[in-house]
Amino acid sequence: MLVFAGLGNPGKTYENTRHNVGFMTIDELSKEWNIPLDKTKFNGQYGIGFVSGKKVLLVKPLTYMNLSGECLRPLLDYYEIPVDNLKVIYDDLDLPTGRIRLRTKGSAGGHNGIKSTIQHLGTSEFNRIRIGIGRPVNGMKVVDYVLGAFTDEEEPAIKEAVRQSAKACEASLEKPFLEVMNEFNAKV
Repeated sequence: MLVFAGLGNPGKTYENTRHNVGFMTIDELSKEWNIPLDKTKFNGQYGIGFVSGKKVLLVKPLTYMNLSGECLRPLLDYYEIPVDNLKVIYDDLDLPTGRIRLRTKGSAGGHNGIKSTIQHLGTSEFNRIRIGIGRPVNGMKVVDYVLGAFTDEEEPAIKEAVRQSAKACEASLEKPFLEVMNEFNAKV
């Protein structure tokens, strides 16, 4: 089974915030692949279905961003899914707004959701799709920025980034992630 995990914060308050682009991508995949997120267990909301003949699990951890690993580790253990079959989708301050970047491993880069995931998985070697949200300007605190909504100017770029992230997920059903990474990272 392949797992696509979008990181974010649960609840209406955070629904359209920068920190929730991972959730937005899972919602897009849920709609595109007709996989309802109808299960709640392991501190997550998830759904299981088949896409292109492959069994797929979509999940949104409900632990709040900083504790995302508390959902992912038990979920992978329960379904006996190797970490190699996991793709984690999340926001990245170090990428320009709307840019996506795929990676097969790396540090948390200051992202607490990824820090928790690394801690609970016991490895930093898992596939990631990072969605750029840019950096705060005019002295805005990072926490206020990531928990803030996108501006009208940012909205089109983010919608396209979510679509591209979903396309990268779909491509990874048919191709090795490294190949998908090279393809999508080459796009500007």
